[in-house]
Amino acid sequence: MRIAVPLSLPDELRAVLGELRLHSRAPIATGGLGMHASRNRGAGLEFAQYRGYQPGDEPRHIDWKLFARSDRYFVREAEFDSQLTVWIVIDASASMGQADQARSALRKLDAAKLLVLAVMELALRQGDLFGLVVLANDSVDFIAAAAGPRQRDRCLLALDRMQPAGNLPGAEALRPLWEKIQAGSLVVMFSDGFDDGWTELSCRLASARREVRCIHLSSAEERDFPFKGGLHFRDPESGVEIQVDAARARAGFLERFGKAREALRKRLQAAGIAQVEHVLDRPLVEPLRYLFGGPRSRDDVR
Repeated sequence: MRIAVPLSLPDELRAVLGELRLHSRAPIATGGLGMHASRNRGAGLEFAQYRGYQPGDEPRHIDWKLFARSDRYFVREAEFDSQLTVWIVIDASASMGQADQARSALRKLDAAKLLVLAVMELALRQGDLFGLVVLANDSVDFIAAAAGPRQRDRCLLALDRMQPAGNLPGAEALRPLWEKIQAGSLVVMFSDGFDDGWTELSCRLASARREVRCIHLSSAEERDFPFKGGLHFRDPESGVEIQVDAARARAGFLERFGKAREALRKRLQAAGIAQVEHVLDRPLVEPLRYLFGGPRSRDDVR
C-alpha cells in the first residue's frame, strides 16, 4: 500500500535551478514579459538595429545624436523580451507505475512528477507560460498554458492526483494537440519510451516546428536485469504474462533492451529532438542539467 505524500520540489532540484534555463533555439514570435529573444521589433529593452524614420513613428524613438551627425532621422529598434510557451507532456500510462524492488516508493511516474515540478519552477522564474498535458487511460487531459503561481498550483493539483493507468491514447484522441501546442513552443516530454505511439507523437511535434525535448525514464532493473531464479512478468498495459529463468534470459534481455534504446535515440536524433535517459537510481538533477544546462553539464551526465 502506497502512502500519499504531498508533492513538493526536492531540495536537490531547487538547489540547481539557478544553473538552468528553459530556452528555444528559434526566436519567439510573440511579445511578452519573459526573458527570451523575439522576432518582434519596437521599443524593447535590447538594441537591435537602426532604420529610417517613417511617418507615424514616435519622435521619442528617434536617435537625436545620430541625427546631429548625419542630418537624417533614424529610429532605434530593439528586440522585445518575450515569453516562451512551455508544454509539459506526461505519459501516465500503466507502465509508468514501475519501480525498482530496492526503491519501491519511487515509480517512474513519481520521478517524472518531481522533474516536472522543476521545469514548472524554471518557467515561473522566467515569466514564461506553461501548460500540462497528461496522456493515460486512452484519454488526453489538458491544462491550458498560462503564467504565474496560480497556474503552478493548478498543475500541482493535477500532478498530485495523477496515477498510472491504462494505455496511451490513439491518434484520434491526440488530434487536439496540434491546435493547442502551437509552433515555436518548447515541449518537454516524460515517458518510459516503450510505446511506438509516443515516439511517433514526439517526432510529429518536432516536424511541425515545436521544439521537443524528451526525458525517458528507466528502472535500474531494466538496465541491469539483476534477477535470479524463476521469474513471472506481467505487462501492466496488455496483461500478457510470461515465465522465464533469469540466468538464461539475462543476456538476451539486455541485448534487446540496449538495441531498442539505441534505435529510439537515433530516431529522435534524426528528428532534431534532444533526448536523455534517466535511470531511477541516478540523481534527479542529471537529466535537467543535460537538457537545460550548459555544454559542460551535458558532458557530466554522459
